[in-house]
Amino acid sequence: MLRSTLLKLSESQRFANFVTSNAKTRRMARRFVAGETLDEAIAAARSCNEVGMMASLDYLGENVATTADAQRARDAYLEIFERISKEKLNANVSCKLTQLGLDLSAEFCEGLLLSIVERAVGYENFLRVDMEGSIYTQRTVELVKCVRARNPAVGTVIQSYLYRSEADVQDLLAYGCRIRLCKGAYQESADVAFPRKADVDGNYVKLMQLLLASGFYHGIATHDPKMIGATIRFAATKQISKDDFEFQMLYGVRTDLQKRLVRDGYRLRIYIPYGKDWFPYFMRRLAERPANVGFFLKNFLR
Repeated sequence: MLRSTLLKLSESQRFANFVTSNAKTRRMARRFVAGETLDEAIAAARSCNEVGMMASLDYLGENVATTADAQRARDAYLEIFERISKEKLNANVSCKLTQLGLDLSAEFCEGLLLSIVERAVGYENFLRVDMEGSIYTQRTVELVKCVRARNPAVGTVIQSYLYRSEADVQDLLAYGCRIRLCKGAYQESADVAFPRKADVDGNYVKLMQLLLASGFYHGIATHDPKMIGATIRFAATKQISKDDFEFQMLYGVRTDLQKRLVRDGYRLRIYIPYGKDWFPYFMRRLAERPANVGFFLKNFLR
């Protein structure tokens, strides 16, 4: 119920105005968001690199209303690749298709996506297309497949809480697509998603095993020690090298586990979001774990 409430609030413009205009809540959001500028995100990525972690930079935003807004987002991503190269960072880039105009036109969105992927290739880098709510899953998979058929520097995300995800994994693997596996952070109905956590976890392990056994390089995104343990055990059993996959975690979440994985010799990438449109992302982070809500309330009341 708490998760549902927080995800519902993430759609409230009135609550968004309160949170984003309040100095105290803005400071608390910095636990999960590197800042509002690219310079701040670059600094966070550099800090990750210095302690042996890779990074993925994400310019926050979604569901743009105009093609001009989508083009501005595209330009921001082109700049990110330039800065990563200039700063010699070990980092790639993540983006959302609704930020590139998917709600406006699939063809228009595909053109912007292709231009970003071409920039990634120019810098010998990689673009990860984030997965959004289930109403966008099919369109996201199809667009990624279309672009991936022309350019290998793009991959996407699969969410284990969706019933369809195993079929999507098999489909994307046929294209040689690199995948980030996560559990999923949106509010979904029982018609499309597993309602029980145990089923989400079980599907996560099944999909993780499919990915690691595929021979392609994938990202296993989780903060759950059980999922991390299952991944490590499966890789060891199948003699899959630590260099053949990576763990991924969110900026500011479970830094204890982050340090432990690096210390144990695993590849780890930190997802670093930045930008002024941080409210929906911040609310999804609060909804994911009760500890995050406790952190928020304790600091707000203080």
